[in-house]
Amino acid sequence: MARLVITHSTYVEGLIPLLRRLATLKEIDTITPAVITRVRGRSVGLRLRVSSPITGGHKLLARRGSTAQEVFVVTRLSRDQLQEELDRLTN
Repeated sequence: MARLVITHSTYVEGLIPLLRRLATLKEIDTITPAVITRVRGRSVGLRLRVSSPITGGHKLLARRGSTAQEVFVVTRLSRDQLQEELDRLTN
């Protein structure tokens, strides 16, 4: 099971339970939620998408309503494989 880093006092609603399920994948090493921002537009429900590559993994963007949060994932999965797992977990 991957390590889920809990360092903030605030998270996008529903994000932590979803990240706990993602952490059960053997290909995931570390998940670190990061900065929360306000964004224009509204997202119905919680959505996660792979945003950009980082050293050893990928940056995700979690959106709910007008709030967005970056999530860093250290993993051996490719961008497409990670997005498939995220889609499976959110549906």
